[in-house]
Amino acid sequence: MRNNYDFSDSVPNPYAKKLKKQITIRLDPDVISYFKKLSDKNGIPYQNLINLYLKDCAQTEKELKIDWQ
Repeated sequence: MRNNYDFSDSVPNPYAKKLKKQITIRLDPDVISYFKKLSDKNGIPYQNLINLYLKDCAQTEKELKIDWQ
C-alpha cells in the first residue's frame, strides 16, 4: 500500500443516489409467508418483491382503504 493516495482526479459515484436505504419494518407473519411463496414461484427474493409492490403503490399513488371496526 502507498503512504499517500491522490484522489484529485476522482469522480463521484453516479449510482450513489440510487442506493437502497436499509430500514426495520414489522410485518405480519401471513404477509411474509405470502411474499415468500411468490418468491419461490418467481425466483425473486421476497424483499425485492415487497419493494417492487410498494414502489408500484407509490408510483400510482394508490390510497389504502381502511375500515376500522
